[in-house]
This record gives sequence, C-alpha cells and structure tokens, in this order.
Amino acid sequence: MINDNIRFARVGNSEASLSEVKHFLEQSNLQLDKQIDLFVVAYNEHDHLIGCAGIYHNIVKCVAIDPNYRGENLTNYLINQIIDYAADRGIFHLFLYTKPENISIFTACSFYPLVVVPNLATLMENTPVGIKHYCQELSTYQHAGKTIGSIVMNANPFTLGHQYLVEFAASHCDWLHVFVVSENSSLFTFQERFKLVQAGTAHLANVSVISSSEYIVSQATFPNYFLKEKADIEHANTGIDLLLFRNYIAPSLNITKRFVGTEPFSPITDKYNQGMKYWLNQYETNSPKIELIEIERKKIRDVAVSATAVRRLLSANRIAEIQELVPTTTWDFIEKNSIEIAERCYENH
Repeated sequence: MINDNIRFARVGNSEASLSEVKHFLEQSNLQLDKQIDLFVVAYNEHDHLIGCAGIYHNIVKCVAIDPNYRGENLTNYLINQIIDYAADRGIFHLFLYTKPENISIFTACSFYPLVVVPNLATLMENTPVGIKHYCQELSTYQHAGKTIGSIVMNANPFTLGHQYLVEFAASHCDWLHVFVVSENSSLFTFQERFKLVQAGTAHLANVSVISSSEYIVSQATFPNYFLKEKADIEHANTGIDLLLFRNYIAPSLNITKRFVGTEPFSPITDKYNQGMKYWLNQYETNSPKIELIEIERKKIRDVAVSATAVRRLLSANRIAEIQELVPTTTWDFIEKNSIEIAERCYENH
C-alpha cells in the first residue's frame, strides 16, 4: 500500500521544471536523460521529492526511489502511472533499460527481460510474448537455402553504395533479408527509405526488404542515464542490439551471415562494425553464431560512396552532383521532391 501522505504529479520536459528531478537523480547516481516526454514524480508530506519515473515515446527511463521509501511499492505505482500516460496516447508496448541487478524490481512491475549485457545493461518489455509474436511474423519471410544472409541499413537515402552491398551479399547467399531501420529520425522518412530500398533492389530475385521493427535498437534512442563511461555506453548499446538480432531475429529466418560495408568516415560506426564480430560470433550464448562479412565500400573517383555525402550535397543545394552517387530510382525521387527535401534540410539546420 502507498502511504496516504505521498502525492504524485506529472512534470513536463522544460529545463526549469526538471531541475529538481535532475538533482534527485544525481543523488541516486543517475543522470537526467535528455530525451524525456514526461516525468511522474512522488513527494512526501514535507514536499520532498522521493521518487520519479520518466518516459520517451515508448521507453521508460530514469526510474529512481529515495532509499528511505524503498519496499513500499512506490516503483510499481510510478510505473503504472507511466503506463497509463502512454496508453492515453495509444502506446501500449513499452521498453525499459536498466542495470541487470534491477531486473527483479521491474519484473515485479510486469516487465520481462529480453537480453542482458553482463554487468552493464538489460532490455525489458512489458509483455511476455512481444518478441515471440514478432518472430512469428518474421518467420513468414523464411526461404529455403543453406546460406541465408542479412543486412541492416538506414539508407538515408539509398545510394549506389547500399546497392553495391546488397548485390554483393545477394550473389553470395541463397536468400538475403534487408532490414530497413524503422525509426523516423532521418532526413528521409521511413516510408520513403523503405520504398527506395525496395525500388533499388527490385532487380534481385532473392532479396526480401523488411521493416526493422522496435527490436533493432537505435543508437539515437538508447538511454545512457545509468552508465557514465562512454565505452560502457557503446558496449551496452551494441550488445543489446546485436544480441536481440542473434538470439531472436536471426533464428526466426535461419540467418547465418550478416553483411556490412567498411566505414571510412565515422569512427562510431566503424567501432560498431568491430563490435558485431564479438557479439554475433565470439560471445558465448546458446544461439547459433552468425558470420560477419565486411566488404570494401563502393568508390567513385577513389572516394567511398556514402549517404552522408548525399545529404551534404542536398543541404548545399548541389542537387545535380547527387546523380552519380545514387541509383536511378533514388535520383528520380530526389529530383521529383527536391523542393520538399530542401525545406527539410533547412529545418534540420
């Protein structure tokens, strides 16, 4: 039972309203996550903050309880308030990241662990069957063959470099599954990126293009409020993403290989590629190993083709120079929608 003297409130994400929450989290050795839609907070009879829980879209984060009030079901009440807030907005499938030692606390709040990066982080969801249902849906994309490959791409937008990687992988597989990251935080929307990948791979008879779903974790939304070291954050993010892929997604489609292009421009992405070798092939788990195949990026005039270069040209309004970097299908889309895309570039700046 919750003490009758405890009152609850909802706090928005303005800097002024979060200063008290920020201080409270720091006392619990946590950081205030910058991506927050709302906090539910609890105060005692002296108006002292004694508990909080935040949410960003469908990710529960920044849950903390004053040590003097632990064991009073306060965590469960705060989480239920967050669940109600999300439900009012039509969001029913929630995720939660926390340290492995907190699994039992959130299991009591009806969250279930999906994967664990030892000593660092675990990902939980508020249903015992969510990942199972997704894997059942994925299994409808199964194709016969000894070598089943996979690629995960953002394709923002789909370039000749992406097309080269897909063609190479398809030529080395009986079937290839291309996952397009579904998060809408790119210059090109998910729907646009998905259609561009479909159009740019339509000439390949052994390729499926699939939405990544929420079970392919984005670096942009991975919460790091409970980890302080940058190396730990990167290790945890990479581990959770790739263990989800190896333990659930790959077995659903009998995937044995994952293809990736070299990354000469982004040290973060290059480090992620190196992390793939560990989590997909070297880390000891009950799931089958997945071979990582890294191929040299396609080059034009000795410069690796990248979606980043395309976006830079778009921002500089140098549209004509893009044509040699993208397939005809992507070029046709950009040329047709150049005014709208230019407006998005301006808004992003």
